[in-house]
Amino acid sequence: MSLDPRRLLGLAFAAADLLIEIDPAGDVAMAVGASKAMFGSDSSALTGQNCAGLFHPVDQAVVASLIGGLAEGERRGPVVVRLNGDPARAASARAFRFPGGGDVSLALIPAPPPPQDVGDDGLHTPASFEIAARGLIEAARVTGAELELAMVEVAGMAAARAALTPEDAAALDAKVASELRLQSFEGVGAARLGDERYALVRARGLDPKDMARRLATAFAVQTTADLQVEAHTVALDANGDVARALRAMRNALQDFADEGLSDVAPASLAEAMNRSVRRTLARAGELGVAISQRRFQLAFQPVVDLKSATAHHHEVLVRFDAGESPFALIQMAEQFDLIEELDHAIVEQTVSRLKATKDKALRLAVNVSGRTITSEAFVHHVTDLVKASPEVRGRLIFEVTESSAIDDLQRANRHIQILRNQLGSLVCLDDFGAGSASLAYLQQLTLDIVKIDGRYVRDLAAGGRDAAMVRHIVQLCTELKVRTVAEMVETIDMPRPVSRELSRSCSWLAASRRRETYHRAAMFSRDAMIASPASRGL
Repeated sequence: MSLDPRRLLGLAFAAADLLIEIDPAGDVAMAVGASKAMFGSDSSALTGQNCAGLFHPVDQAVVASLIGGLAEGERRGPVVVRLNGDPARAASARAFRFPGGGDVSLALIPAPPPPQDVGDDGLHTPASFEIAARGLIEAARVTGAELELAMVEVAGMAAARAALTPEDAAALDAKVASELRLQSFEGVGAARLGDERYALVRARGLDPKDMARRLATAFAVQTTADLQVEAHTVALDANGDVARALRAMRNALQDFADEGLSDVAPASLAEAMNRSVRRTLARAGELGVAISQRRFQLAFQPVVDLKSATAHHHEVLVRFDAGESPFALIQMAEQFDLIEELDHAIVEQTVSRLKATKDKALRLAVNVSGRTITSEAFVHHVTDLVKASPEVRGRLIFEVTESSAIDDLQRANRHIQILRNQLGSLVCLDDFGAGSASLAYLQQLTLDIVKIDGRYVRDLAAGGRDAAMVRHIVQLCTELKVRTVAEMVETIDMPRPVSRELSRSCSWLAASRRRETYHRAAMFSRDAMIASPASRGL
């Protein structure tokens, strides 16, 4: 086999395990190197094959983008692509077009396959993108590479996709994903944030306007629609605090995903972080006003008795902002020391609901933060409320949550005994097994109920480790004379395997909080739900 000077250029460029030369028709003209290890066949067997067929179908588009449109002497890559064949393999690919000719040299180096949570088009989800970005930033700290975050908005993409056939729309999406992957660092740092918004971690250097023009030119190959591409870049400091940089990046991308580039593109990640802090403080102020003015609603979730199949009691859930999940606001209340005030307000509203209902057997359970349960003021407040409304005595149940750690277990236990003995209330430890302190709490707090975290209950019917965990938790609680609640029961049929596993011990079932299963849980309870417009969305 002879090697002309052009091929020597290809070899010099490659420094690869396998070098493939591709002719203008897209066929393999020559292969040199570890083809057996990568493709399971000798180099000679690759010759004459169409290059696209060497790669996994979902990555053929990115390979086409990699080698297509290269000017003489230009190179592109690397990008991680999956190879065709079994077992699954992947390679980091670079392409180089020979001067004076139409052939392309494709250099392949073995690489780890893309993570499973990356889509078929190779683009990350927002969650997996943050993980990938962390890895790239930490690697850049070692190698000295300079990185930046790029936010890319492709206005008109949703309309263009809607106007195409499903096959052509898929081809357009593949083209967009391919070009973004090629622009990203090592070809592994691009993400889809929405129908028209994307993000990537890339090497610093190319002006964002030039990048936007290149992308627009590449997209025009696939569609005649008028796509307006805009890009904005922000430097990533690999030598700074990685965790802080990732938080700032998360905030910048959330703003971008929600509002686009028009008014939210930050000049730096520090500015993105400052914006986030200002926004958080503003929301905290709004939350404080909402709590003080009682601008929230209560929703109710049944907790069903296994033996009678009726609702033993209902758990009270707080809802802000038209029924949306309160998780983020509860976290904010913890962070800004508003949680105790919120707990006070919810207990007040719950007592009012108990007083107003005609069903004097109705019992309601309220969540109490680990921070609040150590507060003397909270215990005095609850005691005064019950004294002023003796008809609610024994109808309040308190669920101590681990959203904030209990820093004084002795004081917490004193307060729990006041609630139990003076007010006749049951006290429950919420989400047992979710936190690292659960066993310590069970050891040092005298309780009536333990609610087993739903992650152990969901797959109970399948047996295995989760079933074993639940059995041992229930056995422990039985020996301590503590009743148990199985959380996150999602279907009418779910109580049956739970009942089989725990028929001698588990007392109650907590209905799922998922919207689609809420009504099923209500049907199973054979008990009408408390009338409340806020009861939707559980």
